[in-house]
Amino acid sequence: MTNIKILGVMIGTIAIYTWIANAIPQLESVVPEELSFSSDVSEAELVAAGAELYSGGAGCTTCHGLETRAPNLLTGYGGEGTIGTRCGTRVPGQDCKTYLHESLVNPMAYVVEGGFDPMVFQARVFSGAQIWALVAFLQDQGGVVTVTGADVAAAAEADAAAPAGGPMVASNDPLEIMRGNLCLGCHMLEGEGAELGPAFDGIGSRITTDRIRRSIIDPAAEIAEGFDHLAGSMPPNLADMLTARQLEVLVDFLAGQGG
Repeated sequence: MTNIKILGVMIGTIAIYTWIANAIPQLESVVPEELSFSSDVSEAELVAAGAELYSGGAGCTTCHGLETRAPNLLTGYGGEGTIGTRCGTRVPGQDCKTYLHESLVNPMAYVVEGGFDPMVFQARVFSGAQIWALVAFLQDQGGVVTVTGADVAAAAEADAAAPAGGPMVASNDPLEIMRGNLCLGCHMLEGEGAELGPAFDGIGSRITTDRIRRSIIDPAAEIAEGFDHLAGSMPPNLADMLTARQLEVLVDFLAGQGG
C-alpha cells in the first residue's frame, strides 16, 4: 500500500510539472522566411514584409527597442523624429534609401553618436529582398518609400551570382571565429565586446561543454537566466556559418574560460 501511495505521489508530481512546462510561453528563434518578389512588387507588400522582419526574425527590436544600445527607430530620437524622417539627413549628399541600405549591409559604416555600440546586424544571413523590405519598412516610418521592384530584382540577381554558403571566416582561431561572426558584438571576453548577452569570461565554470555546444547550434533551446528579454536575438543558423572544425574549436575555447 505504501508503494502505491509513493507511486501516486510521483505520478502526480510529474503531471504537475508537465502542466507547468506546457503552460509557460515558449520563445523560439526562427530563421526569417525567404522572400520571393517579382519586379512589380507593391510598396505595401515590401513594407509589410519589412515590418514582419523587423519585429521578428531580424531581431531588430533587441537593440533598437531599448534606447540604451541603439536609438529607437520607430519613435522620435533626440527630437529628430522617426527614422523615416531623419534618414535623409544623416549623411550629406546621401538620400534616405542609400543610407538605410548601406547601414544594413555595412553596419560599421555609420555609428550614431551618443555612446551607442556599432550595429551587429549580420546581413549575410538575409537575402537582398529581405534587406530591401527592411529599408522600405524603415522609410515608411514617417517618410516616403522609394524602394522599388527594380531594387529587389537587382538584389535577386546579385544573390544568384554570389557564391553559396561557406563559413564567415576561414580561420580556426577561436578569437578570429568570434570576431568574424560578430559574437563579440553582444558578448564580452577579456574587455573586448559588448555587455548585451552573457559574458564569455568564466563561461566554462558556469555551464557544461554540451550546453555551450547546444547554445550555438540551437540558441532557443535554453535561455541563460536573466536574459529572457533577448530570446531570439542570436542568429538561429550560426552553426551553419561554421565548419564542423570551427564549431568544436569554439566550443573547446569557451569551455576553457574559467572551467
